[in-house]
Amino acid sequence: MSFEGYFLNGEKNGFCKEYSGLRLIFEGEYKDGKKNGKGKEYYYMNGELIFEGEYLYNWKIKGKEYIKGRLEYESEYLFNEKWN
Repeated sequence: MSFEGYFLNGEKNGFCKEYSGLRLIFEGEYKDGKKNGKGKEYYYMNGELIFEGEYLYNWKIKGKEYIKGRLEYESEYLFNEKWN
């Protein structure tokens, strides 16, 4: 896994990108080493968008999930699980 972005006091901070091999698997905001703010996750096998939304200390809190390019879920999350 490789990483492109900013560090502050040894932790990921600001806008960053993570890769598995050459494939982008996450791009978004970090604070104190945790996903925090807007971000997008991509499937590591084919690069398809699987989630876009908001995070709070690594937890998904609101967003959209996609399966094979189709919107499957849009709402809120509680402890990374679909809620509401």
